[in-house]
Amino acid sequence: MAALMLAGQFPAQAENWGGRSSRKHEVRIGWGDQMFEKLVWQNPQYIISNMPETASYQYKEHYRYSQHWFAEYQWRVNQWFGLGAMVDASGCVWDDVTRNGLGNETDRIRNRNFWNLTVMPVLRFTWFNLDFVSMYSALGVGLGINGGTETDALGRHTLCAMAFDIAPVGIAVNVGNWFVSAEVGGLYSLKGKAQIFMANSRLCSVSFGIWF
Repeated sequence: MAALMLAGQFPAQAENWGGRSSRKHEVRIGWGDQMFEKLVWQNPQYIISNMPETASYQYKEHYRYSQHWFAEYQWRVNQWFGLGAMVDASGCVWDDVTRNGLGNETDRIRNRNFWNLTVMPVLRFTWFNLDFVSMYSALGVGLGINGGTETDALGRHTLCAMAFDIAPVGIAVNVGNWFVSAEVGGLYSLKGKAQIFMANSRLCSVSFGIWF
């Protein structure tokens, strides 16, 4: 009888995970950086200007980055394991600029671009839980689709490749059913050593969402 009375007084305790009420579903949207791309793809550091005027050289200039935008759904199997799916999109725009041997611009093709769309299942492992804070690690492996104005050696504008996402550390802070989260990791997409579409991309990301 005493056990039944205690259960009646604390009916929700069995459903709590580390003090947080059990919620099976999570939806979030977020933003991630393109810091690595900005380091790799930059305006030319040196423009040839000591050749005959009739010489012609093409440069990539005026890079603009979309950053990463993503959405994710997670189904929490239990207090430490979740299974879900993520969609991530990013891109870059630049100008192809032709300059003569004196370094003067003779032609400019604007808004050349590439983009990456990533779709993948994601496993999440929550290894720290408190009332309002949780910490986790995540791993995703799926499909990367790369396209844009450039073509490969066979003239293809769009290619598919393996993609994977590694997030060693993530933290989520919740108020009621709403939460904000931040992660460090990396998003990659490659098709062999000669075709690497993303590497060390989305090193940092932030998101907000809802548990229900």
